[in-house]
Amino acid sequence: MSFDNGLIDLRSDTVTHPTPAMREAMYRAEVGDDVCDEDPTVNRLQERAAALTGHEAALFVASGTMGNLLALQTHCARFARGVEVIVGNKSHIYLNETGGMAALVGAQAYSLPNQPDGTVLLDDIEAAIRVEDPHHPRTRLVCLENTHNQCGGVPLTPDYTEQVADLAHSRGLLLHIDGARIFNAAVAQGVDVKALTAPADSVMFCLSKGLGAPVGSLLCGSKDFIYEAKRYRKMVGGGMRQVGVIAAAGNVALDSMIERLDDDHTNAKQLADGLRAVPGLAVEPIAPTNMIYFGLAPSAKVSEQELVTRMQARGIVMYGSDAGRFRLVTHAWISAADVAKVVGAFRESLSTD
Repeated sequence: MSFDNGLIDLRSDTVTHPTPAMREAMYRAEVGDDVCDEDPTVNRLQERAAALTGHEAALFVASGTMGNLLALQTHCARFARGVEVIVGNKSHIYLNETGGMAALVGAQAYSLPNQPDGTVLLDDIEAAIRVEDPHHPRTRLVCLENTHNQCGGVPLTPDYTEQVADLAHSRGLLLHIDGARIFNAAVAQGVDVKALTAPADSVMFCLSKGLGAPVGSLLCGSKDFIYEAKRYRKMVGGGMRQVGVIAAAGNVALDSMIERLDDDHTNAKQLADGLRAVPGLAVEPIAPTNMIYFGLAPSAKVSEQELVTRMQARGIVMYGSDAGRFRLVTHAWISAADVAKVVGAFRESLSTD
């Protein structure tokens, strides 16, 4: 697959377009009113998502951010506003969801250092759990991210996930996993995704990233949890009526886009290996998924913005740097041939005076 405009877009795995099979399924989708649980295509997608992740039920939502928000709202609802949620300091929930935890849930974040492998130390989690005291917020929830974006797309392991779940549950807490790219984590480690999701009380995964669907995410958990989450989905405007026309693409994604994630991981490794040979780049160690992070070496002859501009002129689209750090993401619309073109474009862009 490739973009009609001929560009190679490495900004994110969210930039893909629906496959022909997805478009056909969307055209032919059987629909009903999902707010009334009457959309058969959505119902089928939710049942499949629950089964895949080892949970009782699932809820189709517009985005990963919405799914995480609903999880926070539902898990924290039994307490008054002002509860505390333990998160990594580099997590998407903490950094990139516009403060929804505070603004809409009324919860306070207790951020702990993410390690280079995306984990939060068990001892740090243990130490962060509040003792019962009228001066303290009550700790309610622990959140993990898998794969971990800001830590280079690194996958968390089944063993670590189980350890965090056991710790949280032993202290009366719940565990939510922001699994936007959880299938990348499963494929990279050669494990059933249940090994990464079943220990948690809830998990959200995206259809619109590596799985290539145009819209949507799934929030999975117990039947009671999903019943309550659906109420909060309505509260934030997520009742989308005849949404089977979108959910149909999600069903195709689950059918055909999971195993092929290994191609994205292979392409990412090839791209990282190629970029390490380009003078002027400092490439970070790559996780075995679909992200490459790098910066400009002191020897680079161009500025960060000039590099983006020169790459664009060569048909390569990438985001500018964040604090001197660039990210490239491979996906279903990036081929091995594209990888070679990208490496060549970087070499040209960095050698041009």
